[in-house]
Amino acid sequence: MSPQPSCNVHKAVDLIGSKWTLLILHQLCSQKRGFNELLHGIEGINPRALSIRLKEMAEHGLVIKTVRPTSPPQVEYSLTTQGDSLKGIIEQIGEWASTLPV
Repeated sequence: MSPQPSCNVHKAVDLIGSKWTLLILHQLCSQKRGFNELLHGIEGINPRALSIRLKEMAEHGLVIKTVRPTSPPQVEYSLTTQGDSLKGIIEQIGEWASTLPV
């Protein structure tokens, strides 16, 4: 028996459907960002939630964390190739949302 197409949708929702994930990805679509840049760029997210989501996204290969050996260390987040492949989808979601009634 072949897998149902909905299984792939379920897999995608499991990966990017968590609260905050799409907003974090959207922030990273344009450039690399530090933790505080992400924290201040996403209204309503708290540091713990951001940290958890970034860790999950790194574990799933969507985001890469780079630590620069400065004093204090600078941490920067960017999209992996896999994460970068979501840019078009995120843009389409934004375009779709712009058609919704207020």
